[in-house]
Amino acid sequence: MSGPVSRLIDIVFPTDANHHGTLFGGEALAMMGKAAFVAGARHSRKVVVMAASQRVDFAVPVAGGDLVELIPKVTRTGERSMTVEVEFWAEGLLTGTRRRSAVGEFVMVALKDAPCQA
Repeated sequence: MSGPVSRLIDIVFPTDANHHGTLFGGEALAMMGKAAFVAGARHSRKVVVMAASQRVDFAVPVAGGDLVELIPKVTRTGERSMTVEVEFWAEGLLTGTRRRSAVGEFVMVALKDAPCQA
């Protein structure tokens, strides 16, 4: 599907990591949910909320200090809902080595006549 391209970039700080020095799964999910929100809101130009996380597959751990790039893409649209696939990429800050660390699908629903509050 066409539409605005969104990319979110962040870095994994020690407070985001577990005792193994890798990103907490819950932190990764939060980042992915934010990316899905941005893609859904930009696609619909409405306030959206997450209705479901369909599936999230974690492939490789993300180390503390890694850059992360989240690439959301709207893959299905309905009358008020849409499915957003989010790819989660990790990149070694000093090496530049990139690896797809996770991918997930999120169902976002546009709220009818909801004002956007910042």
